[in-house]
Amino acid sequence: MMNRRLFSGTALAAVAAGLGLVHGRAASAAGFEVTRSDAEWKAMLSALEYKVMRKEGTERAGSSPLNAEKRRGVFACRGCDLPLYASEAKYESGTGWPSFWQSLPGAVATKEDRSYFSLRTEVHCRRCGSHLGHIFDDGPKPTGKRHCLNGVSLVFVPA
Repeated sequence: MMNRRLFSGTALAAVAAGLGLVHGRAASAAGFEVTRSDAEWKAMLSALEYKVMRKEGTERAGSSPLNAEKRRGVFACRGCDLPLYASEAKYESGTGWPSFWQSLPGAVATKEDRSYFSLRTEVHCRRCGSHLGHIFDDGPKPTGKRHCLNGVSLVFVPA
């Protein structure tokens, strides 16, 4: 017999999942140029990379060496090598994650993220769908945007 507390908790979780309020959804392969099976993604990525890129997780703030990367070059998608961000658009946001004020043209796509009972803009690689991070409206000119990214989703390619 199910008690009231267990029932209400299960019901709340089901409603939250149905409304897209639960974080950790798997990235859908539908509509992307580069697709891999879940087993292929797991084989090519570390556990943290898989959690972030395929399950829309977040790395710990300040943990990415790319946060301090200052050389000229391009930041590409770890999942498919698509160039995503030029080093010229990178800036120090003080958040502990690599931040950019714009992406390269046609490199990323966005979608609503309603996890954690808030509305944010999730950014992902337009070619393989790998989760990169989120875009906020508190960045520098000229765009006013802050692409706050997980370093584990990126590979730096020096110029």
